[in-house]
Amino acid sequence: MIQGSIVAIVTPFRDGEIDVDSLKELIEFQIANGTHGIVPCGTTGESPTLSHEEHEYVIELTVKTVKKRIPVIAGTGSNSTEEAIRLTKFAEKVGADAALLVVPYYNKPTQDGLYRHFKHIASQVEIPIILYNIPGRTGINMTPETIAKLAKECKNIVGVKEASGSLYQASKILHLCGMDFILLSGEDALNFPILAIGGKGFITVTANIAPKDVAELYNAYVRGDFNRARELHYKLFPLNEVMFIETNPIPVKTALGLMGKIKDEFRLPLSPMSPNNLEKLKTTLQQYGLI
Repeated sequence: MIQGSIVAIVTPFRDGEIDVDSLKELIEFQIANGTHGIVPCGTTGESPTLSHEEHEYVIELTVKTVKKRIPVIAGTGSNSTEEAIRLTKFAEKVGADAALLVVPYYNKPTQDGLYRHFKHIASQVEIPIILYNIPGRTGINMTPETIAKLAKECKNIVGVKEASGSLYQASKILHLCGMDFILLSGEDALNFPILAIGGKGFITVTANIAPKDVAELYNAYVRGDFNRARELHYKLFPLNEVMFIETNPIPVKTALGLMGKIKDEFRLPLSPMSPNNLEKLKTTLQQYGLI
């Protein structure tokens, strides 16, 4: 099942190439600490700068490393419908459990265009599809009505990663789609509130560095220990804030570098953190006990 703490895993680089050994170690780190699922090649995985061959390689490597221990939800979205179909077919072929498809960015389709885009992709594959609505990145908001229309007409569109930042919109999605629809938080600061309105979990950046606590927040909630879940929500709050002090994934890759788990290497146009923000990040990580 697609639920719980699902890490949007980084793609580690070393000397310009994918650092395969570090990626495998990160996957094992996540599984050992109770993470419920993994998203390779999302925004946090720097998918815009991966070549098509690298994109496919990271998805296949993740599937092979995970070995069905937890679900792999492959990032396969694009602002080209045909490219999204090709990537989603590849993910299906190599055994990913689901695909995460972002709203097309830059070309700003209408709601009808969004509907046609996702419906066409869904008709070409059988793999479960999670829509990904993140207006701050794409320049357009997919409305709850469009999501509900797709959910009703496409049996393999099973959920949405909702990152509009609006609990009203998230609530309306479930109101229109029903409580069986998989609503996932796309903003770490809203993970606990999303559960409270009926969400099934979260696709999370913060789990890259604190997987045990993010997974335990979900586990505590589902076992009815709401006080413990709330406690973890506020414990994690400083991390959730500092992970977005600069453009994601700059802070999280820098944090993993400080923790000794990867080389904090980016691909342009992303660049290293500014000195002031780096100090804020170090302070937060030290206070949390991560470095």
